[in-house]
Amino acid sequence: MQTFLEFEKPVQTLVEQIDKLKEVAEKGEVDVSATLKDLEKKLVQVRKELYGDLTPWQRVQVSRHPERPYTLHYIQKLSEGSFIELHGDRTVRDDKAMVGGFGMLAGRSVMFIGQQKGVNTKMRQYRNFGMANPEGYRKALRLMKLAEKFGRPVVTFIDTPGAFPGLEAEERGQGEAIARNLFEMMRLRVPVVCIIIGEGASGGALGIGIGDKVLMLENAWYSVISPENCSTILWRTWDFKEKAAQALKLTAEDMLANKLIDGIVPEPLGGAHTDPDKAAEMVKAEVVKWLDKLGKTDADKLVERRIRKFCNMGVVERAKPASRSKKSEKAKAPD
Repeated sequence: MQTFLEFEKPVQTLVEQIDKLKEVAEKGEVDVSATLKDLEKKLVQVRKELYGDLTPWQRVQVSRHPERPYTLHYIQKLSEGSFIELHGDRTVRDDKAMVGGFGMLAGRSVMFIGQQKGVNTKMRQYRNFGMANPEGYRKALRLMKLAEKFGRPVVTFIDTPGAFPGLEAEERGQGEAIARNLFEMMRLRVPVVCIIIGEGASGGALGIGIGDKVLMLENAWYSVISPENCSTILWRTWDFKEKAAQALKLTAEDMLANKLIDGIVPEPLGGAHTDPDKAAEMVKAEVVKWLDKLGKTDADKLVERRIRKFCNMGVVERAKPASRSKKSEKAKAPD
């Protein structure tokens, strides 16, 4: 049974009508083919209108849709069944929220890394809802260094509400682990392509988000904080989450306009959850395109361009020193 978001009620009504007509058609009692065809056309039109003008908060809701494809789905589709998962950070344990390993993509061996949320309640608990501990980021770095050793490109899939905020994570060095990844990813001597496939929140996303090309799916979001937490800090309540989402400029269009990402990957009509396989095909085409281009670039140039790219982000204004009057320049006589 499909899950519909609050703003998808017009879509839900049409889908239910179509399902009922299909049941009638299966029983063969009446010919409903013409009506069914009209309803399907109307469904496409309604989805186009609805998804053609989504608010930032609605895009956040789509990015969290429970049927949206997660990292392992993309890896399995891109690697065509040849994915070999690797485990552990060689220090503490294997973090199930962070997955990674080698796979074949368009004839080349690639290191895939990403956050995995889990497809049901039990798996979400097992994967810690995609919130990695320090050992998850250290595992990711270990795999990146392994890929660099063998000259293999790295592809990361970002989908997390943030790094795990628990006390034990902080005790094991959560901040240091993420900071170390930022430093080391800047210097990787192999092509790195990062894709935000759902939620891209805070340092949890940045920990595997430094790449030569950073892409976002159409209905993903990328921000220093979630709208709910932003609303809680500013207004002491979640009630202003929609206003916060608007102000944070977290959509793919906003990120591209601010030159914080390099491209937007379109999704199937109605979101990636309506056709996960097609969404994976779209992602695969973009990844292959960029890996082909980046693979022709010298390693030293890759590192230089990557560092320059992130250093150029943002705006810096230098304040001019205030001019002092002659009177103020005179030293005051002591009492």
